[in-house]
Amino acid sequence: MVKNAPYRYSDFDHIELTYGFPDSMLNHYNSKTQQYDYLTKDNKLVMDTLKLRDNDLLFLHRKAQELGFWNLPDDMTVDLTKRETSKRLPRFKLTYAYKEKTKTVTFDPDYPGPTKMVEAGRTTIDEVIRMLATAQAR
Repeated sequence: MVKNAPYRYSDFDHIELTYGFPDSMLNHYNSKTQQYDYLTKDNKLVMDTLKLRDNDLLFLHRKAQELGFWNLPDDMTVDLTKRETSKRLPRFKLTYAYKEKTKTVTFDPDYPGPTKMVEAGRTTIDEVIRMLATAQAR
């Protein structure tokens, strides 16, 4: 799964994460604009500013490189018409943007692909969410 990353940190521009239920992906973060919109447990939309440090972004770049994020397919979603109606799962759209290249992966947690590939997508997204929570706690 791990190959040499065609993306260098020196060319890094920003990370963008959008997530939520497929019909309303209201949670959004962009490291370039530092805009962080998210729903609280009370279903209230909060618009906040959140700055990730350079070492946070470097860590996320290296984690994506380590997990093989660049080799994942762009579309890792399931057909919503074939999903059980009782299953309401979130969808994630993660973008790593560089000067000349951009990698975007749209991911559903129940994607039926190879286990290593699904875990790489899930772990990369989890690391970004964890980093946002850490930065917000500072």
